[in-house]
Amino acid sequence: MRQDMAPIERPQSRTRQRDVAVHAGRDRIAIFAATSGHSGVDRVVRNLTVQLDAWGIGVDLLRVRGHGPAVDLHALTHARAVDLGSRHVTGALPALVRWLRRARPTALLTDKDRVNRIAVLARELAGVETRLAVRLGTTVSVNLKDRGWLERTLQRASIRHLYPRADTVIVPSQGAADDLVDWAGLEPALVRVVRSPIVTPRLAELAETRPTHRWIADSADTPIVLGVGELGSRKDFETLVRAFAAVRRQRPCRLIILGRGRKHDQLRALADGLGVGADVDLPGFEPNPYGYMARAAVYVLSSRWEGMPVALVEALAVGTPAVATDCPSGPAEVLDGRHCGTLVPIGDVTAMAAGIGHWLDHRPDPADLAAAVAPYRIEQSARDYLSAVCRPPSTFESA
Repeated sequence: MRQDMAPIERPQSRTRQRDVAVHAGRDRIAIFAATSGHSGVDRVVRNLTVQLDAWGIGVDLLRVRGHGPAVDLHALTHARAVDLGSRHVTGALPALVRWLRRARPTALLTDKDRVNRIAVLARELAGVETRLAVRLGTTVSVNLKDRGWLERTLQRASIRHLYPRADTVIVPSQGAADDLVDWAGLEPALVRVVRSPIVTPRLAELAETRPTHRWIADSADTPIVLGVGELGSRKDFETLVRAFAAVRRQRPCRLIILGRGRKHDQLRALADGLGVGADVDLPGFEPNPYGYMARAAVYVLSSRWEGMPVALVEALAVGTPAVATDCPSGPAEVLDGRHCGTLVPIGDVTAMAAGIGHWLDHRPDPADLAAAVAPYRIEQSARDYLSAVCRPPSTFESA
C-alpha cells in the first residue's frame, strides 16, 4: 500500500466496548434490507452490524431468501439471522407482522423502497411500539426519471403517504434529502441525513492484499485507472471508457472496471472500437476491490446519479485520488473543494480525461484525504445511526 495513504481509524478500546454493552441490555435492533449481496447497501449494512456487535448491541438481520446482505455471523457475538420464509419482499409481510409481535425489537431499520413500504404496513398491522427508520440510498427523482409515468406516480404516492408513518427517513447525503423533500413533499423534519459507515479497520487490512490481476502483479510501472460498480446505465462507464481512450492516446495507462452487468459486452466492444481494447479489462465482480483501489493511480466515478457513492469514499480512504461526476447526489459533498479529487460534469468526456490526466501526474494531500472521509468512519456513522434509529428514550442512547 502506498505510503501517502490517509490514516484509517483503529478499533475502540475494550473498556469502551464494555461500557456500551452495559447499556445494551436485552434490547435489539432489527435490520431488513433485501439486496443483491454485492452492492453499496450491502457494505453499509454489514459495517453497521459489525460495529453494533462490537458495542454489545444485538442485531436481528431479517432476510428474504436469495437476497443479501451477506454478513459473516460466525465472526459476530450478538447478531443473528431471521429467515422470514419468503423469496419475495411482498410475500414476507405476514411473517414480518408475526415476528414483530413476538420479538418486539427496540427499533427496525429498513432499506430499499419495497422493503420500506412493507415495513410501514407490518408495524401498523402488528400494533407494536418498535421505532421504524426507513432508508433510501439514492436520489429518488433521478432514479425514477426514465421509468414510466404510472410507476413514477405510484412510487411518489407511496412515499408521500406511507413514509410519514415511519418515525424517521434516513438518506446518506444532503442532496438526496433535498430531492426527497422537493419531489415527494415530505416534511424536512422527517428526513435525516446520516453518513454511511464506510471506513473501517477491516478496509485497511483488505487493502493490504495484493490482487493477482496480471497488470498489477506483473507490471507496477503502467498506471491503472479504476472504475467499480454494476455495468449498467446508472454508472455510465461508456463515458469512462471514452475518457480513458483520450488519455491513452497521450500516455501509457490501463483501465480496469470491476463489476458485472448487462453492459459488459457493449463496453468491451466500445473499447475495441476505440482502439484501446488491449488496455481495458472487465474482470467481473471482485469481493475485495480495496487492493485494486490502493494500487490504482486514480479512481473514477462516472455515474449519472447516486445517493452516496460508497466506492468513492473507499478509494479516498485508501489514499487514491478520484475523478467524479458532479451527479446528484454525494460526490460534491465528499470532495467539497478538497485537493484529493476532481468534479466533472456528467457525461463530459473531455473534462473527465483532463481530470484523469491531472491525477496521473499529481499526488493528493493526505490531510485532504483524511478530511474527506472523516464523516464516514464507522464509529461516528454508527453513533449517528443509533441517534436516528433509536432516538431517546433509548437503551442505546450512550453508545
